[in-house]
Amino acid sequence: MKLLVTGGAGYIGSVVSAQLVAAGHHVVVLDNLSTGHADAVPGGATFVKGDINDAGDLVDSSFDAVLHFAAKSLVAESVAKPELYWWNNVVGTLRLLDAMRSHGIRRLVFSSTAATYGEPETTPIREDTPAVPINAYGQSKLAIDHAIASESVAYGLSAVSLRYFNVGGALERYGERHDPESHLIPNVLAVPAGRRSAVDVFGTDYPTRDGTAVRDYLHVEDLGRAHLLALDWTGRPDAAGVHRTYNLGTGTGYTVREVIEAARRVTGHPVPANDQARRPGDPPVLVASAERIAADLGWRAEHDLDRIVADAWAFLGGIGV
Repeated sequence: MKLLVTGGAGYIGSVVSAQLVAAGHHVVVLDNLSTGHADAVPGGATFVKGDINDAGDLVDSSFDAVLHFAAKSLVAESVAKPELYWWNNVVGTLRLLDAMRSHGIRRLVFSSTAATYGEPETTPIREDTPAVPINAYGQSKLAIDHAIASESVAYGLSAVSLRYFNVGGALERYGERHDPESHLIPNVLAVPAGRRSAVDVFGTDYPTRDGTAVRDYLHVEDLGRAHLLALDWTGRPDAAGVHRTYNLGTGTGYTVREVIEAARRVTGHPVPANDQARRPGDPPVLVASAERIAADLGWRAEHDLDRIVADAWAFLGGIGV
């Protein structure tokens, strides 16, 4: 198939693009490189530098489906500058949907987020958990989910939204390179890499197994595999006019201290940690149930925490960090 991957030079988008190329698809990557990297576009894919708002100039009837990753995704920034998230994430996606509709492209996989749920009262989080996002990032992603659902009903779009929390690891030369970096695993690995003297642990008195917050971590390869399974589902005859939402997670998650211990095991470095007070608004536990996608598409996470950390560490060595 000929596939458009928006945001395909970013962390997750580049991994999925590489998996799609390996599966024999013709991949066209659209990315403005604001957070992505040109050298992350896999060989065999066609790269077009451009913004999501330019998708209308690129899309034509030769495309079979779209996988949509392009988005602003920093929670703190979304609180400080919400207009960026409404313009880029929502308006940009509406323009993409317009272009798809105009050219008869009726298959879409959307990279959504578990931030759409906000701070749920129960865990693990299921798809029927009320979605009450607490920042413009989660709100914009939820708005897109609603727009896609409406598009499916009105115009026969076959679509899947995938919601997940934290992603780690790497697939060969495709890994995590954010600036600034807000994610725990790369910040922990920055200590043995020599770029930090210690890692901060925010909150040690949570009602969890070791007092630190629990979060769901998925290997990016597992995450990519879910996108390919979702893409296959959109091609089924009974998928026409249907929008499905799936959570991706382990159902159990890992504590901050468990992530640090995994980094110590993998790297052989001590990784000093500084205990800090809780950050306002950080829930004790955020993990997702993946039972629905397991039942429908046969997907489950296959890689454990040590594999996630080991592949992220190998990637850092490969790029000379």
